[in-house]
Amino acid sequence: MPLIKNSSYKKRPFYLFSPHLETIVPGIFRKVKIQGYTRERISTSDDDFLDLDWIKNNNDQLVIISHGLEGSSGRTYVKGMAAVFADNGWDVLAWNCRSCSGELNKGRRMYHHGVSDDLHTVISHVVAAGKYKKIVLTGFSMGGSITLKYLGEYHEEIPEEVYRAVVFSVPCDLGGSARELSKSGNGFYRKRFLKKLAKKLKAKALQIPGLFNPDGIDLIEHFADFDNRFTAPLHGFIDAADFYAQASANKYLPDIDIPVLLVNAKNDPMLPESCYPVELAEKHSSFYLEMPEKGGHVGFSQAGSKVNWAEQRALEFVSNPLPA
Repeated sequence: MPLIKNSSYKKRPFYLFSPHLETIVPGIFRKVKIQGYTRERISTSDDDFLDLDWIKNNNDQLVIISHGLEGSSGRTYVKGMAAVFADNGWDVLAWNCRSCSGELNKGRRMYHHGVSDDLHTVISHVVAAGKYKKIVLTGFSMGGSITLKYLGEYHEEIPEEVYRAVVFSVPCDLGGSARELSKSGNGFYRKRFLKKLAKKLKAKALQIPGLFNPDGIDLIEHFADFDNRFTAPLHGFIDAADFYAQASANKYLPDIDIPVLLVNAKNDPMLPESCYPVELAEKHSSFYLEMPEKGGHVGFSQAGSKVNWAEQRALEFVSNPLPA
C-alpha cells in the first residue's frame, strides 16, 4: 500500500531539461545560507572519531542528516535540508563520515555505503544526552543507503525517539549502481568520484605506511575494480561482490519497522531498476516509495523557489499524518 503513485514533484526549472543537468547544476550553482554549525567530536568503539556539526536552537526534536559519497556536512544539499528544518522548529545534526570532515581519521577504516555502525554510534550518543523527544533521519545517496541499512539491521535496537526517516536518490543495490556508473554516459560522475577517492586513499597510505599499495590507483576506471582492490579489503569484505551483497540496503529493507520514505527519481542517471523496490513497497506497511518522473540524482530543484523539493518533502513526511 505505501507505494506513492503520484509524486508531488512536478515543477523543475525549464533550463534543467535533462537528468544530468538536474544532477549537476544545483550542486555547482545553488547557494544556501545557514546558521553556523557548532562542531562536536565523539569517540568510536575502535578508538577513532566522528565529527558532528550541530545547529541547536533548544528544540526538543532533531533531524540527523547523512551526506553522500565524498560529501560532508558542508555540501549544498545538506545545508539546504539543515536550513529548512532549522527554520521550522528542529535542531539539526549533520554528521560526517570518517575522513570526510576535513581531517583523516586515525584508523585503517574509512567509510562506505554500509557503515551503519557509525550512524548507530551517532544516534546512541544523541539519545544518551536525553534532550530530544523526537528524532528523524534523512540522507542523500550514500547517506540514504547508510540510513536504510541502519533501520533494517538495527531494527531491534532502534531507540523509541527515532520516529521516521526520509531518504533520497539511494543506490539500494550497490552492484547494480556500480554497473550503471560504468556505462559511457555516466563517465563524468564515475571519474569525479574515483578521482576524489583516490586522493583520499593516497593520503591514507601516507598516514599508515604499509596499509596498502596505492600504486596505479589513478588508473582505475570502474568502481568494481576500485572496490575489489581497496574498499573490500580495508573493511573486512572478501571482494567487491561480497561488499555489494553485504552492504546493499535492499537486503535490509524488509526488516524496517518505522515509517520511512524512499524517493528515487525515475530519471536518476546512477540508479538501475534494482534500486526501485516497488514490490516491497506494495506489501510493506512502513516502507513508502515515491518515484517522481524527474529529479535526477540528488537534484529536485523547484521552479520559482529557493527551497529544494527534497527539503520540502522531507519536512512534510515527518510533520504530517502518514499518507493513506
